[in-house]
Amino acid sequence: MIRKIFKNKTIKYTTITSILVFAIIGFILTFAFFGVKLHLFNDPGGVDYNDRYFQQMDADYSMIHNDTGKNEVTRMARFYAKLSVVNEFYPENARLIHEAFAKHQNITLAERMLGAVNLNMMDSAAYNAKMKECDALFNTAANRNDTTNVFEWMNIAEWENFKIAVVKDTVLIDSAAKAMDIEPRLIVSVLLGEQMRLFNSSREVYKSVIRPLKILSVEAKFSLGVTGIKEETAIKAERFLKDSTSEFYPGKKYQHMLDFSSADPTTERYDRLVNYRNHYYSYLYAAVILKQVKQQWKKGGYDISDRPEILATLFNVGYEWSKPKPNPSVGGSHIEINGKSYTFGALAYEFYYSGEMAEVFPFCPDKW
Repeated sequence: MIRKIFKNKTIKYTTITSILVFAIIGFILTFAFFGVKLHLFNDPGGVDYNDRYFQQMDADYSMIHNDTGKNEVTRMARFYAKLSVVNEFYPENARLIHEAFAKHQNITLAERMLGAVNLNMMDSAAYNAKMKECDALFNTAANRNDTTNVFEWMNIAEWENFKIAVVKDTVLIDSAAKAMDIEPRLIVSVLLGEQMRLFNSSREVYKSVIRPLKILSVEAKFSLGVTGIKEETAIKAERFLKDSTSEFYPGKKYQHMLDFSSADPTTERYDRLVNYRNHYYSYLYAAVILKQVKQQWKKGGYDISDRPEILATLFNVGYEWSKPKPNPSVGGSHIEINGKSYTFGALAYEFYYSGEMAEVFPFCPDKW
């Protein structure tokens, strides 16, 4: 039977061809199997032609990471300067790097992301020239051990004593600020001016009591309390809280903030403010005044919520001088500190934007 089949040439050649094809396929599969087992087909790889760049980049980042004397401000400034260069050429890449840094707050990661961009910009003379300018600009090393403050009055002992004393009242300041929806840092800004004035005008009291005990000075004559509230000013603050027709009226929510519990408001007011053990009302009255002045100016079409120097000036000079206008002046009482004269408003401004004590009294103007 088989012989008869193979006598047909077509069937014969078809069968032989099929056998050869299957044999070749079998050979290829067998060869591939042993090739994989014996690693005959593994790509031996090669060294990237930018390997030297990768090595140098890693060495540079390791050196920066291990250099404890490296000024972090300089490093951050250099990063943002270089990021602005990337933004000129490839805004999309700059955006991605910035978003990654904003999310992770990892400066080394951000620098490495810059490095990846730099690798692809090696042929751009304009780009690399700008990057070299950034390096040259920030190559001067800052003295990390230099703690001198640009604000001269922050380099004296009185400032250090004030910081210690005011931290003791953090809870009271925060409570008063929350009650009136006022930024705590703003209350400290006006407290500072009054305390620094007292520290430097009443030197004997400062030396004998304030300095050794690290406490705040409480006034009990013409002005009252640690924030220096005059009696007539306190009376106006109380009245404006309830007078809905007043331009200083802050709203129904605050009407009862300064209500009295006795039939003798004069004595109660004095006792509130001249309390050596608890300064809460000193801070609350300050918060009320600041809130009322902010409200007056906002009603008048001028929002000074972001002008601590103006708010402090008006707090110092009084309600009668608070007149909403487009270009308010910074000033107030002159305060002599270590032989140099400052105005109440300017001193508040320098403290507010100095960053000092931000861990205790953080910036949060938008919250209020």
